[in-house]
Order: sequence, then C-alpha cells, then structure tokens
Amino acid sequence: MNKLLLEFDPLEEGTLIKRYKRFLADIHLDDGRKITAHCPNTGPMKGLLTKNCRVRVNYCPSPKRKLEWTWEQVQVTNYKNDQIWVGINTLIANKLIKNVIEKNFLREIIGEIDLIKSEKAYGKDNKSRIDFLLTPKSSNPDNRNIYIEVKNTTYIKKNNALFPDTVTLRGQKHLRDLMSILPESKAIMIPCITRNDVDYFSTGDDEDPIYGKLFRQSLKLGLIVIPCCLNFNRDHIKWDKIIPVLR
Repeated sequence: MNKLLLEFDPLEEGTLIKRYKRFLADIHLDDGRKITAHCPNTGPMKGLLTKNCRVRVNYCPSPKRKLEWTWEQVQVTNYKNDQIWVGINTLIANKLIKNVIEKNFLREIIGEIDLIKSEKAYGKDNKSRIDFLLTPKSSNPDNRNIYIEVKNTTYIKKNNALFPDTVTLRGQKHLRDLMSILPESKAIMIPCITRNDVDYFSTGDDEDPIYGKLFRQSLKLGLIVIPCCLNFNRDHIKWDKIIPVLR
C-alpha cells in the first residue's frame, strides 16, 4: 500500500531562535543565514518549543506574501527520549485528511464515497462551515451524508495525543454543530495528529474541561472519532495509523 500523502521539495533545516507575536519565528538556517519565517500555527504549541530546537522551513517567495519563509516542522524529544519531527502547519491539515479519504485509508469506517465537498454551510441557520461533506456511494450500507470536522493535533502527554491544548470556544461550537445534525446525518471528527509517537487520543480536559464534557456528550449521541497519525519527513508526509480514543 502506498502510504504517501504529500511530496514537496526538501525543506531547509535550522535552529529556532524565538517565536513571537504568534505568527513570527526567527531562525538560524544551517547555511548561516538568519531569517524570519511565518508561523502558520496560532495556538500555544505546548510541548513543541524548546531552546535551540531544530526546525524545518519552506522557501516560498511571492509578491502577495510579506515573508518568504514558512515554518513547517519542529523536532521534539518525547518521553521515550526519541527525537521525532512534528508538523506545525495547521493550514495543510485539511489537505492531508482529504488525501487520506481519497486514498481509502478510512474506507473500513466510512465506506465508499462518491463525492467530497469542502467548506459547506451547515448548523444553526447555516452559519457554520464543515470541513468536508461526503456523499456516500449507493453501494455504501449507510446512505447518510457524512459531515467531517478536522482538528490539527500536536499536543501530547506521554503516549496520549490531546485536543485542545487551550480553551477553544470555536471548538466547543463545532461539537454543538455536529451534535445538531445527528442522527439524520453521520458526524465525524478527525484529529489530524501530525506526529506518530502516540498510542491513544483523548481530550485536553485540563486545558478546556467544557470541550471535554461536550466531546463525551457527542460520543453518546453518535459522533464518530477517527484519530489519524501522520509521519512527517523532510520532503514528504506519509500515512501512519489510526489510534484508539480514550473516553
């Protein structure tokens, strides 16, 4: 089975000097240059930022961009003392999960899919947007439409991936919206775990207890959670595995 999800030109490597104003990161590249890169992750990035940590960046100049570099990956040392690379670009999570669906890595859970639509309006008064709306094939035993919400996940405690890593009112709203379409439609949440050193997924109750409560309420109503682990490399990203959910 071809597990490749995404290929790109090899990323440049360097050392993080500091991250600041959420969207900026000063970095020393291995060739001696000092650059400022865009940080496409608005969260606190708990457990990812250490002094002089290794990073990978993408050079993508454009007249529409203020910065020519984008920070893509960071190297961390986990509880096993293993060094692994973690993807930090939240803007590509949906693209990766769409590739996961199209390559049929979730076929045993969601069945055969006829059509995938992105950013479809739904929820109360159609004021929310779902990441993906899937139409099942006629051969699919469950003919309900499938609403999929993707959650980029990098935070871990030991071998447990956690979402969220901070209070998320937006995330709470997403769970309420997903509950509102059950059971007439199928509701799925996919934690896009951009590292492959974890064995379980659960909610970050210490960070957002309300989210955890809503999550467990959603499960009781029929929410399906499919935590997907991915493997990040210098020039490609690969599918790794689905991990169990701890309630």
